Amino acid sequence: MKLSEVQTALQDAAQDQSAGQDAAQDVAPSPLPGGARPARLRHRIAIISEHASPLSAPGSIDCGGQNVYVAQLARELAHAGHGVDVFTRRDAPGQRQVVHWADGVRVIHVPAGPARYVPKEQLLPHMDAFARFVTRFVRRQPVEYDIVHANFFMSGMVAEHLKQTLGLPFVITFHALGRVRRRAQGTADTFPIARMRIEAGLMRAADRIIAECPQDRHDMERLYGAPPSRITVAPCGFSPDELWPVPMLDARARLGLDNTRFIVLQLGRMVPRKGVDTVIQGVAMLRRRHGIDAELLIVGGDTTGAAPGDAVELARLRSVAADLGVAAHVRFAGQQPRAALRDYYSAANVFASTPWYEPFGITPVEAMACARPVIGSEVGGIKSTVSDGVTGFLIPSRDPEALAERLARLHRHPDLAQVMGEAGRRRAREHYTWRHVASQLLAVYREVLTETRPAAVPAILPT
Repeated sequence: MKLSEVQTALQDAAQDQSAGQDAAQDVAPSPLPGGARPARLRHRIAIISEHASPLSAPGSIDCGGQNVYVAQLARELAHAGHGVDVFTRRDAPGQRQVVHWADGVRVIHVPAGPARYVPKEQLLPHMDAFARFVTRFVRRQPVEYDIVHANFFMSGMVAEHLKQTLGLPFVITFHALGRVRRRAQGTADTFPIARMRIEAGLMRAADRIIAECPQDRHDMERLYGAPPSRITVAPCGFSPDELWPVPMLDARARLGLDNTRFIVLQLGRMVPRKGVDTVIQGVAMLRRRHGIDAELLIVGGDTTGAAPGDAVELARLRSVAADLGVAAHVRFAGQQPRAALRDYYSAANVFASTPWYEPFGITPVEAMACARPVIGSEVGGIKSTVSDGVTGFLIPSRDPEALAERLARLHRHPDLAQVMGEAGRRRAREHYTWRHVASQLLAVYREVLTETRPAAVPAILPT
C-alpha cells in the first residue's frame, strides 16, 4: 500500500458524512474534560494513540512504554491547566465511548475494527474508520482543539488527516521506527512494508517531530531524510509520586524474597527484541563462572495464558532457563500493578535491560529513580539515559558474558553499586521527570502554534 493510497483512502472516508453511514458511531457534543468550563481551560490538546491506551496495564499484551508515555503526558498537561482528550481504539465490548479518566483528561474509545484485541501489526486497514470517527467527534465539540499530538505512525496518519480537513497542526512521537525495527528483527517484523513510506511522509507533513533520544533523531535524519529543523529531542520520564527508593529489606519482605541473595531484576514486555534471554544467560554465567548465589526476577507478561504471544515467549524463556540449569533461580512474577513496581525495583541489587534495539526505554529510568544501578545495552535511548561507569554500565546487546562480568563487579563492590544507584536517582530527578518532559513538549506546542496559529499562543506558556 502506497502512502498516497493510504492518504486518499482516509480523505475519501472523511468526506462521507451521510447520516445513515456508521450511525451508531456518531457522537453528540461532549462536556469538556473534567467538567471544566471553556473559559477556564488554557488549551485543548488531542492526543492520538491508536493501539496504546492509558487505561491499559503496562506489561500486558502489546502494552509498554507508549502507554505509560501517553498516560503520564496527559496527566501532566492537565495538571498545567490544559484540557486533554486521548483517542485510542476500542478493543473490548462494553467500553464506554467517553471515559473521564482524570481531572482534565478524557479517554475516547474509537470504534475502528472489531471490539477486541488486534495486534498493532494488523491495524492499518482500520485507520480510515478511526480517522472518520475522530473527524466527526472533533467537529461536534463545543470548543475546538488547538493542537494534536500523534503517537506512533498510524496515529500520525489520523493527525495528518485532521490537519488536511480541519487545519489542526500536529506533532508526532513515533516511539519506534519501521526501518530500525526491520533492521533489528528481519523477517520477524510483520508490519506492512508500507509503514516505512508512511513514516517518511509523516516526517515531511508534521509541524514538529519529537525524537525521544539523540539516536532517534539520528535515525530519522539518516534513514528517512527528516528535516533537522523540525526535530526536537524530548525524552520519556518517570513520576516521583509513583517511584522512589524504599528500604531493600522492607521491599523484599513484601515480595517474599530472600534477604541474602543477589537479585537481578528484568522488567518489561515479553517480546524477543527485549533480550530477556540474554539476562537469563548472564545470570547463569554469574552463578556458574563467578560462584555467586544470584536470582533473576522477571516482571512482565501475561502468565495466565490469555495472551498467546506472551505465552509463547514465556515458554521459550523458561526453556532457556531450564537448558542452562537455572530454572530454580529464575522467578517469573508476571504482570504487576504500577503501585507495586517501586518494591520490585527497590528489592533488586541491580536492574538489567538488554534489548536488541530500544527507541527509548523507560524502565532503566524508573530503576534509576529507585536508586538502583542499571546495566543496559548500548542501544537507542539507553545509551543516553545510563551514564556508563557513573549510574551503571553499558554493554553490547546479546552479550551475556559482558553482563555477567558487570554483575560480578557490582556484587564484589556493593559500595560502588550504592554510589551508582544514588547517582542514577539524582540523574533521573534532574532530567527525566514527566513534569519536565511535559514542559519541554509544551514549549514545542507553543513554537508550532506561533508558526501556525499566532492568536492561540499566549495561553499555552508552560507553567
